[in-house]
Amino acid sequence: MTMTADQIRSFVLRYLEAEQCDIMEKHPAYVTVKLSPSADKDLNHRPYYWSFVERTGVTPETMTCTFVFDPEAYRELQPHGPPGGLQPGVSTAAPGIAGTAGTPPGGPQPPQGDSILGRYFGFVPTSFTARIPRDEVTYGSRRLEQLFASVRSKGKYVRLFEQHVPEQPRRTATVPYDSWLAVNYKVELACDMKRSEIHSLGIQLQTGVIRERFMDWIAPLTFTPQLPAHVYITPDRIALPRAVLYLEEHLESKLARYDHRWAKEAQLRLADEQARIRDYYEALLKTAEPDQRPDIEAQYAGRAREIEWQYRPRIRISAINCGLFHVSSAKPPAY
Repeated sequence: MTMTADQIRSFVLRYLEAEQCDIMEKHPAYVTVKLSPSADKDLNHRPYYWSFVERTGVTPETMTCTFVFDPEAYRELQPHGPPGGLQPGVSTAAPGIAGTAGTPPGGPQPPQGDSILGRYFGFVPTSFTARIPRDEVTYGSRRLEQLFASVRSKGKYVRLFEQHVPEQPRRTATVPYDSWLAVNYKVELACDMKRSEIHSLGIQLQTGVIRERFMDWIAPLTFTPQLPAHVYITPDRIALPRAVLYLEEHLESKLARYDHRWAKEAQLRLADEQARIRDYYEALLKTAEPDQRPDIEAQYAGRAREIEWQYRPRIRISAINCGLFHVSSAKPPAY
């Protein structure tokens, strides 16, 4: 499972928009953005700064970053750019700290304003070259993992309603909505090799009907976080804990029908590796001095645990996120 540069760029831009960041420059190969306080806290490790801001109540000065999606194209665009993303005349500080472009040396400087440094330390240099951090956001990169972690922490659960537009604006009749519990599961088939799958399942809380590829099913719909006018929710007949149990049983039943030859082959490789290290350490113990035996036995036990962890076939299932989706029962979306 991987992501293309276009998919990563689309994901990052949607994240920045959701976090209400200020996009300063956008290009197919990169984006330069001034982070919002929420995004800055998640992506930049500055606990002492944010502790200071929260204690004093001052206006935070967030960082400006450049996220590079296509490193080769970015280098072609800036062949003579300094390493690290130094860009003269661009400041990450709030207005009132950085100098104004075009102000001659020795001339009148802009007022210090209400910046943090100016307020607590008096004089602040008003003309300097700020450094804009530059990070490559490619599949497997540390920055992309940070973005994924931020999304997971803030988007684990949602409750949304299908947008309702009456066919006749003056019509007062109410429309019934069904409730669906959706869970996105990550399934990992692991041994000395690993395969990951995403399973999106939804269960209707009135009837118990289970749909696979649920996110694809609701993708054409428009949702709102508020209950639309002239809409009522049909009472649930299945409690949430029982609905989760039904989804887990459905997924386990589906995985049981898989071809599990990979697990049998992994067991054979495990047995071969165990026999190999057993022969090696048993021969080593026969010729070792008595005072060396405890160390060799400890190495043997540690290596055996490593082999067990690496080759033992296993299936791991984890819930990525979930949500309640209220969808019109009168006009269900096409599947």
